[in-house]
Amino acid sequence: MPIYQYRCLNCKKRFEVFLTYTEYGTKRVQCPHCSSDKIQRRIGRIRVAKSEESRMDALTDASGLEGIENDPQALGRMMRKMGNEMGEEVPPEFDEVVDRLEAGQSPEDIEKAIPDLDGGAGGGEDEGDF
Repeated sequence: MPIYQYRCLNCKKRFEVFLTYTEYGTKRVQCPHCSSDKIQRRIGRIRVAKSEESRMDALTDASGLEGIENDPQALGRMMRKMGNEMGEEVPPEFDEVVDRLEAGQSPEDIEKAIPDLDGGAGGGEDEGDF
């Protein structure tokens, strides 16, 4: 059954109603909080399905990368967008780093504050990384 979202114009509270397609528009809907029939239908969030190709195209758009190396907040926004576009679960450390970047903390300060970001994998320039 579809869920319809409403806002009461009397008490200003939001609520949802389960209605069948045939009931919508014919069944009287009242606010469950104050019983008013002065309500307004709300349109909830929608999701747009994207192909893998269009998601990757959005990530590789270089126009949004200009000056990002000097702007931790822009870097954080870009990383959050990448994480959302990938559609895969990310480790909690990712969210912590992005939150810190969005708050304006520099990548260098984040590395100092969270020394184990590499997951204990070791490596680095001095250890023969390619």
